[in-house]
Amino acid sequence: MLERLFSLSRQGTTIKTEVIAGLTTFVTMVYIVFVNPAMLSEAGMDLGAAFVATCIAAAIGCFIMGFWANYPLALAPGMGLNAFFTYGVVLGMGHSWQSALGAVFLSGCLFLLLSLFKVREWVIQAIPVVLKQAIATGIGAFLALIALKNAGIIVASPATLVQLGDITSAGPLLAIFSFFIIAALMFRDVKSAVLLSIFIVTVCAWGLDLVEYHGIVSAPPSIMPTVMQLDIAAALELSMLSVVFAFLFVDLFDTSGTLVAVTQKAGLADEKGKMPRLGRALSADSTATIAGSILGTSTTTSYIESVSGVSVGGKTGLTAVVVGICFLLMMFFAPLAQMVPAYATAGAILYVAVLMLQNLKFVNWDDMSDAIPVSVVLLMTPLTFSIAHGIALGVIAYTAVKVLCNKREEVSLSVWVLTILFVVKFTFS
Repeated sequence: MLERLFSLSRQGTTIKTEVIAGLTTFVTMVYIVFVNPAMLSEAGMDLGAAFVATCIAAAIGCFIMGFWANYPLALAPGMGLNAFFTYGVVLGMGHSWQSALGAVFLSGCLFLLLSLFKVREWVIQAIPVVLKQAIATGIGAFLALIALKNAGIIVASPATLVQLGDITSAGPLLAIFSFFIIAALMFRDVKSAVLLSIFIVTVCAWGLDLVEYHGIVSAPPSIMPTVMQLDIAAALELSMLSVVFAFLFVDLFDTSGTLVAVTQKAGLADEKGKMPRLGRALSADSTATIAGSILGTSTTTSYIESVSGVSVGGKTGLTAVVVGICFLLMMFFAPLAQMVPAYATAGAILYVAVLMLQNLKFVNWDDMSDAIPVSVVLLMTPLTFSIAHGIALGVIAYTAVKVLCNKREEVSLSVWVLTILFVVKFTFS
């Protein structure tokens, strides 16, 4: 049955490999089930209900992506979008969390329409191959920044923005230790290297009394305080129009960039960068966003942490399905999951970043009209802390440099359209 559903042998993978890949992806992104509810609770939402909504919305997105699109891409409520939900829309603009959920619902509906009419597919296919390679490397640099920050290896500085943290303290040392464990195990072709490193570091942290044991199983909290509480009528007001389009725009390009990066890493795109079943993949996160808003959580989107599963062999939707099952089980194992510290996953994320940066070898560095836009994406994605901004600035740089280098024929009509839209977006945002 699994062979028929996911074409495992045709993709050159096995059930064991896909399960390990799914577990690896899940462990690297499980932090969201704690971060997202905590952030939404600051907007006035019930913490327990938001926790359950986060788990169920993530599972729904993963199941659609796995069974319908057959991609090893996991979904969950997105970081950044949840911050905009709480600090931008509710606390910043003064809207209720119910109307913010209504805006998420409307953006999901618009997202789905754009997917059905192949607008999103057109956007992704319109991105030149060199920019697709750039997006993968830019996200790699972005992941490296997140990993180093989570581990405490780099910290904020009022003078220089960032500086070296106290790398002699336990957290940074364990993160570095986990990174070296992964490197050593991967060299020996141990497919579960990432998962093992997270487990080993968590056990070490427990042995050093750095994390507390809270038990293993508990009944999930009630979801009733948030389910079906969205206020669509309030979201239709003129003052909410910019909010709806902000959710839509950011999710569009964050998801597009993630999808490009994961498929490039998994080798699922053809030699021209085209991706099969793209329409189905693009419909998965919009459908999950709609379901999530009804349940009571912010925008559900594709997770770049999916690359960690791909890096250990995940190639089919079975990987995503495994992640979805884990999210459902997480509702009952919340106390145990709380033991996994951020630095335990930081080493895994940093290793994935190294793998993503390998795409730089495909760039023709002798052609400045290629090298410059790639460099823009590579630098601006982590420095703006936004995949969407990195892509936008890269597209603008690509068009400008190609025109100035008398290579206008390499700029397609679709790239021109995207460039104009991005310029307008930055001008009026």
